Amino acid sequence: MSLKKKLIVLNTTIMLGLGSAFAIPSVKAESISDIQSQRTGIQSDISEAEQVIQELKKEQTKMNSQIAQIESAMKENDQKIKDTKQEIKDTEKDIDSLKKEIKALEERIAKREEVLKERALSFQESGGDVEYLEVVLGSKSFGEFVNRVGAVATIVEADQQILSEQEADKADLEKKQETVEKKLQSLKDMEVELKGMQSQIEDQKAETVNMKAKIEKKESETEALKQSLENKDAGLESQIASIRENIKKEEERKASEKADLDRAAEEVNSSNSSSEESSSSSSKESTSSSKAESSASGSSKGESSSKISSADKPAAASKPAASKTESSSKPSSANTGSAITAGYKYIGNSTYKFGGGRTASDIANGLFDCSGFVAWAYKQAGVNLPASTDALKSAGRQVSKSQIQPGDLVFFNTYKTDGHVGIYVGGGKFIGSQSSTGVAIANMESGYWAGVFNGRVVRVN
Repeated sequence: MSLKKKLIVLNTTIMLGLGSAFAIPSVKAESISDIQSQRTGIQSDISEAEQVIQELKKEQTKMNSQIAQIESAMKENDQKIKDTKQEIKDTEKDIDSLKKEIKALEERIAKREEVLKERALSFQESGGDVEYLEVVLGSKSFGEFVNRVGAVATIVEADQQILSEQEADKADLEKKQETVEKKLQSLKDMEVELKGMQSQIEDQKAETVNMKAKIEKKESETEALKQSLENKDAGLESQIASIRENIKKEEERKASEKADLDRAAEEVNSSNSSSEESSSSSSKESTSSSKAESSASGSSKGESSSKISSADKPAAASKPAASKTESSSKPSSANTGSAITAGYKYIGNSTYKFGGGRTASDIANGLFDCSGFVAWAYKQAGVNLPASTDALKSAGRQVSKSQIQPGDLVFFNTYKTDGHVGIYVGGGKFIGSQSSTGVAIANMESGYWAGVFNGRVVRVN
């Protein structure tokens, strides 16, 4: 092979080697950009998963607080039920004792009435053995007669006084019995209501616990998703590192090949110089050819430098793009209106408590019964109302159901007539402290509350 042909083959080999050396890293650099773009999307998903987890944790905290409130209310209701049962027993004992007293008194009164009847008969002029008359007529002197008449009158008067006192005692005992029986009935009604409240509160707790379990399950699933995304992200990061390592090794290998080719070119040039010394006739041609080849070699080196720079650009340019993506991912009147909106802060954050809403501690912890909540809500609007359903019926004037407007008090027949009360908010709904939900807005035109609404509407004066 001639020297010129050898140089052409050598330069072609160098060019092919350089093209091969920098075409592959360029492709791999584009792969890194694609993977980095995938990582950006995954990292955005991880960020969203973390936000969901934080929200779920807040919900769990809220649920734990509600469960604690419910358990506290249940504990207090249990104690109230026990106290009420004991009061019922004590009241029943009082009633039994009063009944015995009344029975004994009635027997004594009956005996005295018989005695008085017999004595009254002795005064009748028409008949028989009259003891009182004999006492009077048996006197031996006028003075004794006067004394005996006075004694008889005193006896009769004393009998009448005793009878009067006995009747008064009987009326007093009967009044006490009526009072105690009313108290007993009230206690029994309270026991029924407390047991009903306790049952509904237990249902509320069960529902809250179930909701908490669902939240915990969702959090667990979200945590698993987040972990899966993090694992995928780590895998992609490992791929990028592996590709970069391969690029580095490939560049080192090609650089080594290039060095070998450069040495081979130098050897050819050296061989060419030797040929010039032995043949002067071809000196100029060889020298010219050698210069041309050296120039071509220099040009190739410049091209290789340019290509290396070009190969590095996609990988370097991918970082700002990824960084940019990550950054971007990241009533009717003032009084009634105030009364209605006052309780909104307790919706979903309160528990029904029998007798609740009458102390600062209960109010701070969102513990209300129905009448306690209504009284509290109106107090926030500057209106003082009584805290019992019976008294609230007279807290204003009664209006017809057709005239109902926001702020009116509405009554329901639950465990008794007018056993529940709330504040009408409009749209067929009312706000109140319900045993199953605590403070909440409920529909009184359908479902349970529609069935127990008795039509009583009171407009607060």
